[in-house]
Amino acid sequence: MQIDNGDFARGLGYFLTYVTVAGLLTGTAGLFAGMAAGWIWERYHRSRRRASAEIEPPPAPVPGLRLVADKRPSVHDSRRKMRVSAKESDTNGAPMINSGNSQELWDAVDDYIGDVVQPDALLTSALDASSAAGLPAIAVSPSQGKLLYMLARVQGARKILEIGTLGGYSTIWMARALPADGMLITLEVDPKHAEVATANMSMAGLSKVVDVRVGAALDLLPQIAKEDRGPFDFVFIDADKPNIPSYFDWALKLSRVGSIIVVDNVIRNGDVIDATSDDASVIGVRRLNARLALESRIAATTIQTVGIKGYDGFTIALVTGNR
Repeated sequence: MQIDNGDFARGLGYFLTYVTVAGLLTGTAGLFAGMAAGWIWERYHRSRRRASAEIEPPPAPVPGLRLVADKRPSVHDSRRKMRVSAKESDTNGAPMINSGNSQELWDAVDDYIGDVVQPDALLTSALDASSAAGLPAIAVSPSQGKLLYMLARVQGARKILEIGTLGGYSTIWMARALPADGMLITLEVDPKHAEVATANMSMAGLSKVVDVRVGAALDLLPQIAKEDRGPFDFVFIDADKPNIPSYFDWALKLSRVGSIIVVDNVIRNGDVIDATSDDASVIGVRRLNARLALESRIAATTIQTVGIKGYDGFTIALVTGNR
């Protein structure tokens, strides 16, 4: 039998077209089937996870951390109370930030953060010794102490100056950031406070690193300058606020380019914005801010804080230029 070449070519073409179309349809169907199967699988496991989350008990607490909620109202309850108290405004319509409910929440959060920071027994003993000696409970919080430690470490500080020692709690935090051959000089006007601080330094094994000096800072700072003990890499000012502009000037004189100066308690419960205040501490802080605004040798910022010490804040200044 004789086959026509034209018929054969047409038949082959029809066959190949059929195979191609069938392959495309099969592949498309397979693609959609795979997508559907994946969607069904994902929905199944999502429902399993949701069901598991509903019946599984909460995770066990991390060892060493107290559950603050066990002894305080829940954070959600406190926030709800804050929203209510925020509606209670003064005559100008400003929220009453320092309501008791707000402080309750701040205390609870600071307790929780303190658990995370986990100051060791020596730091706790330093606070206990200060309290037993009748010193005022105005030391930095554990989280603030840890911040000072971290700033000094990041700075690579070898020489630290502290103005205002109290019982030495902040002193211990900063001294621990120093290398073995580092030095910290701390100034305290009250002999009783200095005595407690000296004992705390001995207990913490820091007597060879920390030099506690007794007297008014404005009398001691010129002496330190004459001794040529600087420049200091890190300065912490936590003393009487009326004199902090002068303390800051001395800190700048005893620093170098790259030094960090930290000033505590500069928000004063928000009173710092009151230009008519007759509070000597508020006036001192405002004078410091005016000084910072005109000083071209530094870059500075102020951070507001809330916590167990109420509503306050601190200023951080970086020395960027020479005298």
